[in-house]
Amino acid sequence: MAKRLKGKVALITGSSSGIGAGVAKAYAREGADIVLNYPDKAGERDIWEIQKAIEKMGRKALVVKADVSDEGQVKRMVSQALKTFGKVDILVNNAGHADRGAPLQDMSVEMFDRMIAVHLRGTFLCTKYVLPHMYKNDYGKIINVSTQFAFGGTPLFTHYNAAKAGVIAMTHTLAIEVGERNINVNCVAMGATRTPMVDQVPPEKPKSVLARQTKHRFGDVDKDIVPAFVFLASEESRFFVGQTLGPNGGDVFS
Repeated sequence: MAKRLKGKVALITGSSSGIGAGVAKAYAREGADIVLNYPDKAGERDIWEIQKAIEKMGRKALVVKADVSDEGQVKRMVSQALKTFGKVDILVNNAGHADRGAPLQDMSVEMFDRMIAVHLRGTFLCTKYVLPHMYKNDYGKIINVSTQFAFGGTPLFTHYNAAKAGVIAMTHTLAIEVGERNINVNCVAMGATRTPMVDQVPPEKPKSVLARQTKHRFGDVDKDIVPAFVFLASEESRFFVGQTLGPNGGDVFS
């Protein structure tokens, strides 16, 4: 079978573990070269292992340390990607931040601001600095990452749900802005998925989600979640505009 992303370059933020790492390796298997991103020392060991795995597939992988909420670091990351590969065909705004949450009245301003900064500001900044080059090449696939909770909410995570709902609104608006250009903007809003971020939230939260879910299990990154990202990055999705795909096991119908 022909590789669906042959000759493409993909920048995937937050790709040192979890969904980002799974997407990076899947894109490499489909023929793409990859820009891997991680924010701090916590992801250093894993990111180099992912780079090695991609290179074993015969693809190139550039590793860039950058906090997506910092404009200067994002500009540097995009500049390095363009210097190395000459283009960015696919942007996956996956970088995330998790904490144990809090009731709104007890939530610190710092907690709220950090969540918004990584998820919403980060999506804005990465798109802002990649999009002009997609315009220049008249080609691009932008895939944002949200969550099922953007549709229904969940206690203790006002900051996270608000940020992710904003990502969906940004997806809709940018899809209209790019209009007739050969650029597609879509989103993936997955349900409860077994990733390192799950371990950072109270254990009762995933359990309550699984209890109301049709499948009653966590999503598997490679089997259940990653295929949506491969589809949206490929030419098979060329008529998908401003859509939010929801691999969530039947928890939320959107």
